[in-house]
Parts: sequence; C-alpha cells; structure tokens
Amino acid sequence: MHHARQHAETRTRERRQRLAHEAARLMAEGGIRDFHQAKLKAASRLGIHDDASLPRNREIEDALRSYQRLFVGDAHIEGLRRRREAAQRAMEFLAAFSPRLVGAVLDGTADGNSPVQLHVHSDDPDAVTRLLEEHHIPAEARTRRLRMDRERVADLPVWVFSAEELSFDLTVLPLDALRQAPLSAVDEKPMKRASAAQLRALLAEAEIAGYESDALR
Repeated sequence: MHHARQHAETRTRERRQRLAHEAARLMAEGGIRDFHQAKLKAASRLGIHDDASLPRNREIEDALRSYQRLFVGDAHIEGLRRRREAAQRAMEFLAAFSPRLVGAVLDGTADGNSPVQLHVHSDDPDAVTRLLEEHHIPAEARTRRLRMDRERVADLPVWVFSAEELSFDLTVLPLDALRQAPLSAVDEKPMKRASAAQLRALLAEAEIAGYESDALR
C-alpha cells in the first residue's frame, strides 16, 4: 500500500515537472504572459488533466528561468542587462516618486517583449501625469487591479510609454504602499521589488558574474 502511494506521488511529481517545463516553453516561445493560460495549454498539449499535476506558478517561473539560460543564453543576459540599465535611468528620472522595479525585469524572466515595470508612489496621482507632460513624453493611460493585501483590492492608474526602443509600464500607488508591496499574482505573497540602490547592486553583481564567467571560458 505504502509502495503504491509512493509510486503515485512520484508520477504526479514527474507530471508536474513536465507541465512546468512545457508551460515555460510556451511562455518563452509563444509570448504567453499569463501563468494560468500557459498551464492549461501545456496540460492540454500533454494530455494531463488531473489537478494534482498542475504546477504552481512559482515552479513555472523557475522552469522559465532555466529555459532562458539554456536556450537563449547570452542574448537573454544582454537583453536583461539592457532593460535593467534603462530601468535605472527611468528611476533616476522618477526619483521624486520613490520608484521600485518589479516584474520580469527584476526577477530575471524578461524576454524581448517584456516591458520595464515600475511602481511609483504618490498621493496625488496627477503628479506623475504632470511630470510626463512637462517632459513631452506621450503616454497611454490604463488601469490595473492589484491586491493590496488579503482584504483590499485597488484599481490603480497606469502609464505606458516607449523610450530607448523599450516599453515602460508605470503603476501609480499611494505612498502607504511603500511600507508593504501589493500581493503578487504569481504566489499571492508581497511582490518582490527593488529600489534604485538595490538595482544598482544587482547590476554590479551581474557584471562581476559576467567577468567571472568570461574568465572561465
């Protein structure tokens, strides 16, 4: 009995891994942005339909990172560095709004279509609009719904614009969101985010790792 249960658990774990890797491939190659959609499409392709085998979003994110390292390699690293450096310049420009880098550019899963996602903070949502207008930056207004904590959901203003041939996506949050990040759609925990100083440290670490990797070649 114990052996049968172990065997069933092993099979479920293997199916989860296969699904996570297939969902990651679909996200990397097919431009799918939504974890749930990628998961369901992968399950349909592999003919796996039991809920226990569906991987968590975080498992897919880890598989996506591995896929990009293996199959995209230097191009992925270069594209990520370019986006992080552009994020740093944007954060200097937006310094008055305590900007934080979030999303794929921060966690390392960004591809060639990923926008640089920033959270900016102000209790006057029009202040960001005025800054963009003063600098003649044409931006498209959108709205994004974020879960601020377990109880509260907020519809927040978003500005989308292009600069340096990249897309930027600014979500305007109230100042009190600096104390605790909104919850991530990936795992419903507070979002990972980086200040300008933390991003500088991240870029420096990546540069050192790059030198070490070149030295080993």
